[in-house]
Amino acid sequence: MHITAKAEYAMRALLTLAASPDGQTLTADKLAAAQSLPVKFLENILVDLRRGGLVRSQRGPEGGYRLARPANTITAADVLRLVDGPLAEVRGLRPEAANYEGPAAHLQEVWVAARASLRQVLDHVTLADIASGKLPKIVEKLASDPAAWERVAR
Repeated sequence: MHITAKAEYAMRALLTLAASPDGQTLTADKLAAAQSLPVKFLENILVDLRRGGLVRSQRGPEGGYRLARPANTITAADVLRLVDGPLAEVRGLRPEAANYEGPAAHLQEVWVAARASLRQVLDHVTLADIASGKLPKIVEKLASDPAAWERVAR
């Protein structure tokens, strides 16, 4: 899995909105400053998030952005899929569309299992979970494994 800067910035902006009291609107400038993000890049991301139904925008002196839905209903997977597309692809195809023969015949099952593993985390952790630090048990369990923090040599 490769998380793009766009997806990471989107998550950081959305988490800032999730943590804002009473769904307060925040300008792109305030969101960018809160997370040390480049404003122009963030503005483009916010347009995508608005089009995708994750944020609402409001014009005027009290204008800015706010979440379009409660933070406990927006998953990390929702954000990643909106910004970057499917969670797992093989040469631009969904894993179930990849077909192999001979010794590689079961490779498709590996790709599907890898996607299922991503879903196990990303479909179950919400912006509210992350912003509050109250992560689902599966996330806590996986993150507490020391091996998860080790870099694998290339």
